[in-house]
Amino acid sequence: MVMHKAVPVRVEAMLEDLRTLVEVESPSRDVDALTASAKAVAAVIESRLGGQAILVESEAGPHVHWSGGGDPRVLILGHHDTVFPLGTLARRPFRVEDGQATGPGVFDMLGGLVQAIHGVAALDDRSGVEILVTADEEVGSRSSRALLEERALACGAVLVLEGAAEGGALKTGRKGCGTFQVSIAGRASHAGLEPAAGINALVEAAHQVLDIAALGRPEIGTTVTPTVASAGTLDNVVPAEATVIVDVRVESAGEKERIESAFAALAPHLEGARITVQGAVGRPPMPDSASAELFALARQLLPGIDGMAVGGGSDGNFTAALGVPTLDGLGAVGGGAHADHEYLVIDAMTERANLVAGLVKSMTRCGR
Repeated sequence: MVMHKAVPVRVEAMLEDLRTLVEVESPSRDVDALTASAKAVAAVIESRLGGQAILVESEAGPHVHWSGGGDPRVLILGHHDTVFPLGTLARRPFRVEDGQATGPGVFDMLGGLVQAIHGVAALDDRSGVEILVTADEEVGSRSSRALLEERALACGAVLVLEGAAEGGALKTGRKGCGTFQVSIAGRASHAGLEPAAGINALVEAAHQVLDIAALGRPEIGTTVTPTVASAGTLDNVVPAEATVIVDVRVESAGEKERIESAFAALAPHLEGARITVQGAVGRPPMPDSASAELFALARQLLPGIDGMAVGGGSDGNFTAALGVPTLDGLGAVGGGAHADHEYLVIDAMTERANLVAGLVKSMTRCGR
């Protein structure tokens, strides 16, 4: 056991660290920006918790890993990449006013990272705790998945610091989610002189959109939503190519398999058209059963806190699929994720940090 001086949770200190992280912009896929962001995250961790925060290099940018030593018992999981491009900070700087903190990434999910760090800092014994902050959650976690799964299995329990659900509820379940790209190849021709000589990829795409939309079963939680389409080059040319992007959400492994099989079986309606499908339900569903044990513990620590299943995915989907107990939505209370009105409720920060501290203390000192 390594003892540390516990530091009471202070909202002023959390806001100071939140400002530091928000003011280092971290758009996904920008490796230079994410390198600077990872260094800022590591510096905050080391200043509050001691020890060394390791930068784990990847093609997506550095992930940040810190360990409190001892036998691993709980993984605190988050990400430092955001959806906002460079320059967003100049237009929407970090501000604290009217009981809210605003700025790019405050809710998703830099506020949660700060709360977790300060929650762990409130413990005199930090052994058994690991923190992993990845660089590519917003774009599918391709470079971080193996690492986060490895550490989840080693620790045996995961706390995900994504923003809270509506009303501050914890996220006890998540839909599996994925993106499919349906590419259609036709044949170009002059739309006025020889329209019949072409194979109209746009018309084929229209058929496919209707077939794809019909795959949804919202009554059992499966949504299949065409979201982006493109086709054509000029107004007098029969389109030779078209592309349809589709968002998919499912609540069960069986529906994941059905949807993936259905996309693989898509067939053209127009003679001579060709279809290529890429994608999968990359994040498996996180069932409520994955969070039941940890949610019960959270309710002991904070009676009355709600839990709900949500449609969005997170890295908690991956850890839950491994059979590792996972509780999500422990991060900031607020809203507006991925939007210009993103905000964090300041009055909730201390309670959430203390909830993380209580969960970690119970999970590392008691049998689960």
